[in-house]
Amino acid sequence: MKEIILLLTIGILSIVDILPAQNRTDITPDILPMRDRAEVMDRWTENRLDTLVPELMHREGIDMWVLVAREYNEDPVLLTMLPATWQSSRRTTILVFYDPGDGRELERFAVSRYDIGFFETEWFPDEEPDQWKRFGELVAERNPEMIGVNVSEHFALADGISYTDYNHLKESLTFELQERIVSAENLAIGWLETRTEEEMAVYRQINRIAHNIVAQGLSEKVITPGITTTEDLQWWYRERIRDLNLTTWFHPSVSIDRSESPEHTGDFSGPADTDVILPGDIVWMDLGIEYLGLTTDTQRNAYILRQGESEAPEGLRNALEKANRVQDILTSHFETGRTGNQILSSALRQAEEEGINTTIYTHPLGYHGHGAGSTIGLWDQQDGVPGWGDYPLYPNTAHSIELNAEVYVPEWDRTILMKLEENAIFDGDDVWYIDGRMQEFYLVPRQK
Repeated sequence: MKEIILLLTIGILSIVDILPAQNRTDITPDILPMRDRAEVMDRWTENRLDTLVPELMHREGIDMWVLVAREYNEDPVLLTMLPATWQSSRRTTILVFYDPGDGRELERFAVSRYDIGFFETEWFPDEEPDQWKRFGELVAERNPEMIGVNVSEHFALADGISYTDYNHLKESLTFELQERIVSAENLAIGWLETRTEEEMAVYRQINRIAHNIVAQGLSEKVITPGITTTEDLQWWYRERIRDLNLTTWFHPSVSIDRSESPEHTGDFSGPADTDVILPGDIVWMDLGIEYLGLTTDTQRNAYILRQGESEAPEGLRNALEKANRVQDILTSHFETGRTGNQILSSALRQAEEEGINTTIYTHPLGYHGHGAGSTIGLWDQQDGVPGWGDYPLYPNTAHSIELNAEVYVPEWDRTILMKLEENAIFDGDDVWYIDGRMQEFYLVPRQK
């Protein structure tokens, strides 16, 4: 199954890669049936549990990691460790990893009413009715030096244990063991942000699917200038994603910029107006899909040709080049161990030296669209982001390279914000775009 899926993926990508960008919707990327998806996701999860967790626990010096959740109030990390057919935990679910040291194999087990997928339970109510008492016994038998639990001040995704469950956990342990409880923040983030070789191979296909949807929407197949509104296009994207048996992790955004529009204030918080799309407009869109447990996040732009035009005005094409240049500047500062704030500061400094006015708001990507990991700016925090921005960059992580360039357009006699967002992998040495990036406008109508 694994080999077939990878061969299908490689075959589809090689065919699509030889096609001009404007024709890529001529081939629809393969989307697996739900049953096949579950098989792939379970294989990935088991491999991650077998290989990634031991590496991360050793990296962080934590010899026991405990995750606790109750049905419908799940720790976000625990949810990613459940089988693909489980959409919630069962009753009170306790998952435990223990590193006995000396090169011995990592233990993982559940303390729950049932076996939990890849975790066999060590609690048998006929022998000990009290679940938390049994948990305390299992911990005492192993006598770990550090007991990591998912508590975090800054990262919501690493703060998954509830107040009640934390109290139960603590009260089930001896005072000596209670003193060994530590935050597993970096361990939780490491699990969420790190992508395996299999995931990175298929992530390109996932992005290709998203780009295919983007291209279809930014075409005359969907847009009729003078009739279609930005809201029409938003809902077309939402319906198209659903028609493909996929989901989106946020409602798609669509807005327009035109020569008569006022200059942008830089405030991203207000709702976009609903406008009819007209010739001469830039149509900007933002969407993210979920597939095989991984997410995408894409912003791209189309230009609606006026009568007699065959390409976007030179000033708009120059604005796109400036935004692409900011992408290059930003990714050139990616280096293992540097924090998001350090990368942000150096990238902004270089952009300023090159005369480019930019705002950078790049974030991790993976199980969640706004994932855990090194945050490189927020649109309203360009001096650094406390907490999120202090986390270091690690290899084999996915990032949404999100930013804008403010550029003067002579044809419009004003500045515009050219906003882009592309998904990329940092492998420890280089940054590479998972399925390319936008370097020219989509044109409506498309040109031969």
